[in-house]
Amino acid sequence: MGKWNYAWLVLAGAWMLGSCGGNASKQDSGQASNDSSEVGIVQTRQVEEVRVTWLKDNAEDKLMPASLFASASDSLIKSLSLEAGIPSSVSTFWVETNGIQVLFDAGYGGTAGHLLAGLDSIGVAPEDVKYVYLTHFHHDHIGGMLNGDSAVFANAEVYASKAEYDGWMAMDADKKAEVEKLAEAYKNRLHFFEFGDTLPGKVVALKAVGHTPGHTVYQAGKLLIIGDLIHGAALQLRHPEICASFDMNQEEAIQSRTQFLQYAKENGLTLAGMHLPAPAFMAPPFDF
Repeated sequence: MGKWNYAWLVLAGAWMLGSCGGNASKQDSGQASNDSSEVGIVQTRQVEEVRVTWLKDNAEDKLMPASLFASASDSLIKSLSLEAGIPSSVSTFWVETNGIQVLFDAGYGGTAGHLLAGLDSIGVAPEDVKYVYLTHFHHDHIGGMLNGDSAVFANAEVYASKAEYDGWMAMDADKKAEVEKLAEAYKNRLHFFEFGDTLPGKVVALKAVGHTPGHTVYQAGKLLIIGDLIHGAALQLRHPEICASFDMNQEEAIQSRTQFLQYAKENGLTLAGMHLPAPAFMAPPFDF
């Protein structure tokens, strides 16, 4: 087993030790908690004044094939013991900050996604969701926003970067179709921000383009929600210059990934990533 695989197993094991029984204890305790069920694991962590709950959207364990990282040599993959794949996840986050609750991204939706079951396990119904902040418009982040043509979160104010929306609207019709459906379903409650804006809950939207035209990282206190800056942590933490094939502009993606990893390290920020290995958190100190 490579050292990065081992490090992630140790991290996951440490989180599992914070297990609490029942939804009430998860909501009232300031400690990490988990709930093992058919939909995976739900875990909550207090990051100073911000409370964040990880909601696993994928049902099975997820490995990113090494072939998705074309610039990674076979020898590098072998040296990290990643031949079978790179541990990952499809994740969303429920964050309580400055008196409001925000859902960050919405997973796959449909039968593939388990966000609603995860929310239910912490006592949150779709109509309870008042704010949704989107990192970008790939299907595994916005699929859960829609049930057919209808809004899943009927009372939610939805925020995304204007650069992201404009970028997708410039794409081919088949690529932008889901984004258009999203815009129509939430048309009176869809808000576009500029990078650097502070959103409700004192959440700051930060420019992290490259993966998509308007990919956004969000900072709430000492919590940094990094979206898809990282797809294969065991590889990319030490080699941020390596991109997954999903990155639309690889040069910009490398710049954003390098910048925010350094920013998190210098400022002691906890990372929450939509494709970090379960439980999709990384807490300082970092050794990358």
